[in-house]
Amino acid sequence: MSDHTSTASDPNGGPGSDAPVLFERRGALGRVVLNRPKAINALTTPMVTALHEQLQAWADDDTVRAVSLEGAGPKGLCAGGDMRAVRESALAGDDAAMTFFTREYAVDGLVARYPKPFVALMDGVVMGGGVGLSAFGALRLVTGSTRFAMPETAIGFFPDVGVRYLLARAPGELGTHLALTGSPVDGADAIAAGFADAQIDAATWEGLLDRLAAGETLDASVGEVPPSALAEARSWIDPCYAGDDPVAIVHRLEASPEPAAHAAAEVVRSRSPLAVAVALAGIRRAADAVSVDQVLDEDLGLAARYVEDSDLAEGVRDVLVDKGRGAPPRWRYDRLEDVPHEVVAGFFR
Repeated sequence: MSDHTSTASDPNGGPGSDAPVLFERRGALGRVVLNRPKAINALTTPMVTALHEQLQAWADDDTVRAVSLEGAGPKGLCAGGDMRAVRESALAGDDAAMTFFTREYAVDGLVARYPKPFVALMDGVVMGGGVGLSAFGALRLVTGSTRFAMPETAIGFFPDVGVRYLLARAPGELGTHLALTGSPVDGADAIAAGFADAQIDAATWEGLLDRLAAGETLDASVGEVPPSALAEARSWIDPCYAGDDPVAIVHRLEASPEPAAHAAAEVVRSRSPLAVAVALAGIRRAADAVSVDQVLDEDLGLAARYVEDSDLAEGVRDVLVDKGRGAPPRWRYDRLEDVPHEVVAGFFR
């Protein structure tokens, strides 16, 4: 992935602008570039606010035929939301965290029901909030360097931004595996799990933008669907992750003859037990959702509960503040076996 700058004369800057989101009109195309490369384009409240305003404006503009999304810099599309800022807000007891989530989820919902082709380049790191901005698009393109994940259980949070809708609809139990472990997978696996459509060479992206600017409609035939190791692992993933009981899932992973299952069990055991239990319950609930917006509405309630009282502050401290070099996280519950069912149920009331 190369650095990008906008050639537009718009409120968020022209050539060389250091605005955190760049918008460009190129013929029939509205082009979006997330522009915080040093932070792997992590989302902030001003960014999601600007995104919503511009996407809505382009939705209402008959001269815009399609919209594209990409990230500036060599590292990836987007590492997610700025969860350190969320943690600071939660510790301070102010409204900044919920303002961010409210505006972020509004953008995700807009992308999910966007009236025009929304084409996302899921190159490099695509995690958390970056998934929410891209995985509901009409054409979702990965590359050979894609590192896709919903890593929220590692920071004591839940898979948010509406993606429980997709996790619940992934083949077999692939979505459950991705959610509970939070482990990154490659582009082929993201396609297999239903979060992307095709894989391209990143060098072809500029040519695809030219075609979109010319008013052409693109589909998955612009790329290929490579074989997925994750899909091949369904032989143990599907039986191990079945059901609504997170403790039973971990026990089956631990008892499996597959080394990969044992490794997955170790990862799940290392995550916030509360976050794992809530994530599983949330995915099962999302299977009955009629729309992404319904899941996003529930996500907002869940986010409020997490900001008020959860493992979130401790998880962010460990992973993003101390970067694993400080004291190990002290989760509210030591083991999945200790998480009360009524506590999990309470997050959804």
